[in-house]
Amino acid sequence: MTRKRIEIKKIENLSARQVTFTKRRRGLIKKAHQLSTLCDAEIALIIFSSTGKLFEFSSSSIEQVIERHINLQSEKRLNPSSQQRVDDIQCALRKDLTDRARELRHLRGEDLHELNLDQLNQLEKSLEAGLLRVSETKAGRIMNEISALKKKGVQLLEENKQLKMEAKRVPRNNHLSGDYDHSSAYSNNNFDTSLKLGLPFPQ
Repeated sequence: MTRKRIEIKKIENLSARQVTFTKRRRGLIKKAHQLSTLCDAEIALIIFSSTGKLFEFSSSSIEQVIERHINLQSEKRLNPSSQQRVDDIQCALRKDLTDRARELRHLRGEDLHELNLDQLNQLEKSLEAGLLRVSETKAGRIMNEISALKKKGVQLLEENKQLKMEAKRVPRNNHLSGDYDHSSAYSNNNFDTSLKLGLPFPQ
Protein backbone atom coordinates (compact mmCIF):
# COMPACT_ATOMS: atom_id res chain seq x y z
CA MET A 1 0.00 0.00 0.00
CA THR A 2 1.47 3.34 -1.06
CA ARG A 3 1.74 6.23 1.32
CA LYS A 4 -0.62 9.10 0.90
CA ARG A 5 1.01 12.18 -0.58
CA ILE A 6 0.86 15.16 1.71
CA GLU A 7 0.30 18.69 0.57
CA ILE A 8 3.45 20.81 0.69
CA LYS A 9 2.45 23.63 2.99
CA LYS A 10 3.17 24.75 6.54
CA ILE A 11 2.03 22.25 9.16
CA GLU A 12 -0.11 24.15 11.60
CA ASN A 13 0.02 21.57 14.37
CA LEU A 14 3.16 22.31 16.40
CA SER A 15 3.74 18.73 17.52
CA ALA A 16 3.28 17.29 14.04
CA ARG A 17 5.50 20.00 12.62
CA GLN A 18 8.29 19.16 15.06
CA VAL A 19 8.09 15.42 14.26
CA THR A 20 8.16 16.13 10.52
CA PHE A 21 11.11 18.50 10.94
CA THR A 22 13.10 15.85 12.79
CA LYS A 23 12.41 13.16 10.19
CA ARG A 24 13.08 15.37 7.19
CA ARG A 25 16.23 16.83 8.74
CA ARG A 26 17.72 13.39 9.27
CA GLY A 27 16.81 12.36 5.74
CA LEU A 28 18.30 15.54 4.29
CA ILE A 29 21.58 15.06 6.15
CA LYS A 30 21.69 11.41 5.06
CA LYS A 31 21.22 12.39 1.40
CA ALA A 32 23.91 15.07 1.69
CA HIS A 33 26.34 12.52 3.12
CA GLN A 34 25.54 10.05 0.32
CA LEU A 35 26.02 12.72 -2.35
CA SER A 36 29.37 13.70 -0.86
CA THR A 37 30.59 10.10 -0.71
CA LEU A 38 29.32 8.93 -4.09
CA CYS A 39 30.28 12.00 -6.12
CA ASP A 40 33.24 13.34 -4.14
CA ALA A 41 31.36 16.62 -3.72
CA GLU A 42 32.20 19.25 -1.14
CA ILE A 43 28.99 19.91 0.76
CA ALA A 44 28.01 22.19 3.65
CA LEU A 45 24.51 22.02 5.07
CA ILE A 46 23.17 24.54 7.61
CA ILE A 47 19.70 24.21 9.14
CA PHE A 48 17.93 26.47 11.61
CA SER A 49 14.75 25.17 13.15
CA SER A 50 11.72 27.39 13.76
CA THR A 51 12.90 27.73 17.34
CA GLY A 52 16.34 28.95 16.21
CA LYS A 53 18.23 25.75 16.92
CA LEU A 54 21.22 25.11 14.62
CA PHE A 55 21.91 21.85 12.82
CA GLU A 56 24.78 21.47 10.37
CA PHE A 57 26.62 18.93 8.22
CA SER A 58 29.82 19.26 6.18
CA SER A 59 31.85 16.84 4.11
CA SER A 60 35.03 18.70 5.17
CA SER A 61 34.65 21.95 7.07
CA ILE A 62 31.72 24.34 7.23
CA GLU A 63 34.05 27.34 7.40
CA GLN A 64 36.10 26.23 4.37
CA VAL A 65 33.03 25.61 2.22
CA ILE A 66 31.48 28.96 3.17
CA GLU A 67 34.77 30.78 2.53
CA ARG A 68 35.08 29.13 -0.85
CA HIS A 69 31.53 30.16 -1.73
CA ILE A 70 32.18 33.77 -0.69
CA ASN A 71 35.41 33.97 -2.70
CA LEU A 72 33.71 32.60 -5.80
CA GLN A 73 30.87 35.08 -5.55
CA SER A 74 33.39 37.90 -5.10
CA GLU A 75 35.28 36.87 -8.23
CA LYS A 76 32.08 36.88 -10.22
CA ARG A 77 31.19 40.36 -9.01
CA LEU A 78 34.70 41.71 -9.68
CA ASN A 79 34.99 40.16 -13.14
CA PRO A 80 31.53 39.96 -14.69
CA SER A 81 32.90 40.39 -18.22
CA SER A 82 34.64 37.03 -18.06
CA GLN A 83 31.41 35.23 -17.26
CA GLN A 84 29.65 37.26 -19.92
CA ARG A 85 32.19 36.16 -22.53
CA VAL A 86 31.64 32.54 -21.54
CA ASP A 87 27.89 33.01 -21.84
CA ASP A 88 28.28 34.69 -25.24
CA ILE A 89 30.49 31.84 -26.52
CA GLN A 90 28.02 29.24 -25.32
CA CYS A 91 25.15 31.14 -26.94
CA ALA A 92 27.06 31.38 -30.25
CA LEU A 93 27.90 27.68 -30.16
CA ARG A 94 24.28 26.75 -29.52
CA LYS A 95 23.15 28.95 -32.40
CA ASP A 96 25.76 27.49 -34.76
CA LEU A 97 24.74 23.98 -33.77
CA THR A 98 21.09 24.80 -34.42
CA ASP A 99 21.92 26.28 -37.83
CA ARG A 100 24.01 23.26 -38.83
CA ALA A 101 21.27 20.88 -37.76
CA ARG A 102 18.75 22.87 -39.83
CA GLU A 103 21.04 22.78 -42.89
CA LEU A 104 21.46 19.03 -42.51
CA ARG A 105 17.69 18.54 -42.40
CA HIS A 106 17.34 20.63 -45.56
CA LEU A 107 19.99 18.53 -47.34
CA ARG A 108 17.97 15.46 -46.38
CA GLY A 109 14.86 17.01 -47.90
CA GLU A 110 13.23 17.75 -44.54
CA ASP A 111 11.50 20.93 -43.33
CA LEU A 112 11.61 22.47 -46.82
CA HIS A 113 8.33 24.28 -46.23
CA GLU A 114 10.18 26.93 -44.21
CA LEU A 115 12.35 27.93 -47.20
CA ASN A 116 11.41 30.54 -49.79
CA LEU A 117 12.02 30.21 -53.53
CA ASP A 118 15.51 31.77 -53.49
CA GLN A 119 16.58 29.51 -50.63
CA LEU A 120 15.24 26.46 -52.46
CA ASN A 121 17.18 27.44 -55.60
CA GLN A 122 20.34 27.86 -53.55
CA LEU A 123 19.78 24.49 -51.90
CA GLU A 124 19.28 22.88 -55.31
CA LYS A 125 22.56 24.34 -56.60
CA SER A 126 24.39 23.10 -53.51
CA LEU A 127 22.99 19.60 -53.96
CA GLU A 128 23.92 19.56 -57.67
CA ALA A 129 27.47 20.70 -56.88
CA GLY A 130 27.77 18.08 -54.18
CA LEU A 131 26.42 15.37 -56.46
CA LEU A 132 28.94 16.37 -59.14
CA ARG A 133 31.82 16.07 -56.68
CA VAL A 134 30.55 12.67 -55.57
CA SER A 135 30.31 11.48 -59.20
CA GLU A 136 33.82 12.72 -59.99
CA THR A 137 35.25 11.03 -56.91
CA LYS A 138 33.44 7.79 -57.76
CA ALA A 139 34.69 7.87 -61.38
CA GLY A 140 38.24 8.44 -60.16
CA ARG A 141 38.01 5.47 -57.82
CA ILE A 142 36.67 3.26 -60.61
CA MET A 143 39.49 4.29 -63.00
CA ASN A 144 42.08 3.56 -60.32
CA GLU A 145 40.62 0.09 -59.76
CA ILE A 146 40.57 -0.59 -63.53
CA SER A 147 44.21 0.52 -63.83
CA ALA A 148 45.20 -1.72 -60.93
CA LEU A 149 43.41 -4.69 -62.52
CA LYS A 150 45.15 -4.08 -65.86
CA LYS A 151 48.55 -4.00 -64.16
CA LYS A 152 47.70 -7.22 -62.39
CA GLY A 153 46.69 -8.83 -65.69
CA VAL A 154 49.94 -7.82 -67.38
CA GLN A 155 51.88 -9.18 -64.42
CA LEU A 156 50.05 -12.50 -64.59
CA LEU A 157 50.67 -12.78 -68.35
CA GLU A 158 54.37 -12.14 -67.83
CA GLU A 159 54.56 -14.73 -65.08
CA ASN A 160 52.77 -17.26 -67.34
CA LYS A 161 55.24 -16.54 -70.15
CA GLN A 162 58.18 -17.07 -67.81
CA LEU A 163 56.75 -20.39 -66.65
CA LYS A 164 56.34 -21.59 -70.26
CA MET A 165 59.93 -20.64 -71.11
CA GLU A 166 61.24 -22.47 -68.06
CA ALA A 167 59.20 -25.54 -69.01
CA LYS A 168 60.81 -25.59 -72.50
CA ARG A 169 64.32 -25.38 -71.07
CA VAL A 170 63.83 -28.43 -68.81
CA PRO A 171 64.92 -31.66 -70.77
CA ARG A 172 62.48 -34.58 -70.87
CA ASN A 173 64.10 -37.85 -69.67
CA ASN A 174 61.61 -40.53 -70.63
CA HIS A 175 63.78 -43.41 -69.43
CA LEU A 176 64.10 -42.03 -65.96
CA SER A 177 60.49 -41.04 -65.75
CA GLY A 178 59.28 -44.37 -67.08
CA ASP A 179 57.38 -42.77 -69.95
CA TYR A 180 58.46 -44.68 -73.06
CA ASP A 181 57.19 -43.59 -76.46
CA HIS A 182 56.88 -46.84 -78.47
CA SER A 183 55.68 -45.22 -81.68
CA SER A 184 58.69 -42.91 -81.70
CA ALA A 185 61.06 -45.80 -81.08
CA TYR A 186 59.74 -47.95 -83.91
CA SER A 187 59.81 -45.03 -86.34
CA ASN A 188 63.50 -44.48 -85.74
CA ASN A 189 65.45 -45.87 -88.74
CA ASN A 190 68.72 -46.24 -86.85
CA PHE A 191 67.07 -48.30 -84.16
CA ASP A 192 65.34 -50.55 -86.70
CA THR A 193 68.51 -51.08 -88.79
CA SER A 194 70.54 -51.94 -85.71
CA LEU A 195 68.10 -54.67 -84.74
CA LYS A 196 68.13 -56.17 -88.23
CA LEU A 197 71.91 -56.30 -88.54
CA GLY A 198 72.51 -57.39 -84.98
CA LEU A 199 74.57 -54.35 -84.34
CA PRO A 200 74.81 -52.74 -80.95
CA PHE A 201 72.27 -50.04 -80.18
CA PRO A 202 73.56 -46.65 -81.37
CA GLN A 203 74.49 -44.27 -78.57
